[in-house]
Amino acid sequence: MIEVRDLRKSYDDFEALKGLTFSSNAPVLTIVGRNGAGKTTLMRVLSTQLSPTSGLALVNGFDVVKEANKVRAIVCSIPQEAKPAGMASPLEHVVMYLTARGMSFKESFQSARASLKEVGLWEFKDKPCDELSGGMKRKVFVAMALASNADVVFLDEPTTGLDPLSRMEVWSVVKNLKAQVVLTTHYMEEAEELSKEIVLMHQGRVVATGTSSTLLKPLEGKVRVEGFGDGYRVGRTTISYLDREKAKQLVGDGYVIKPISLDDLFVLYGLQEN
Repeated sequence: MIEVRDLRKSYDDFEALKGLTFSSNAPVLTIVGRNGAGKTTLMRVLSTQLSPTSGLALVNGFDVVKEANKVRAIVCSIPQEAKPAGMASPLEHVVMYLTARGMSFKESFQSARASLKEVGLWEFKDKPCDELSGGMKRKVFVAMALASNADVVFLDEPTTGLDPLSRMEVWSVVKNLKAQVVLTTHYMEEAEELSKEIVLMHQGRVVATGTSSTLLKPLEGKVRVEGFGDGYRVGRTTISYLDREKAKQLVGDGYVIKPISLDDLFVLYGLQEN
């Protein structure tokens, strides 16, 4: 269970989190929002890397400030900016991480072997990480999370830099994690694939929470039409949402008609504005 009550974080005169309140016990909770929404700050607070200015945050009932050591014992956090140590191999990374968490060397090696195989890195297990592609480096950290046996895993942009097939491999791993997963992503397809429960953030606030279907309920039965009407402005493009039957009448008139997706949350909730 992740529970947040009136959570705030300020840096001098800048308020990154502005009174967030939500709770979730979803197997996979996805936090989405534009750049600067406060997603990474929230992840750092929940994983005890950063102290909040005020408010309360609980992870499985433990206070991230008062019981930080208890939280750290049950979580694994993979930051967006994490980079492997160049000369160390994927196998060395995972084994070192697991022994630091308290596993024996034998247990660490067995778990590392299984996780590296699952993310498709076993054949590269002894290769220095500075010789791996950017996507493969990212998968080293996914393997670490998989092997950790943590109760809660925080993944900040876990598939950044991965090609489509590698992304699908990571999705498969995330789905099979026994832990509760909290992830941030800019890929709406990823959010829809992995999680039905979503927290939508904008400029340090929670704009909406719920399943993908409930969040998109206002657009049920409609399609997105780009370049038509006086709807929402996104850059130089006008976006309107029309009933499917009405949209069919526009076919051939040069308008772009697309099905509704989670991308439309940003338009629906007015987040296209800076």
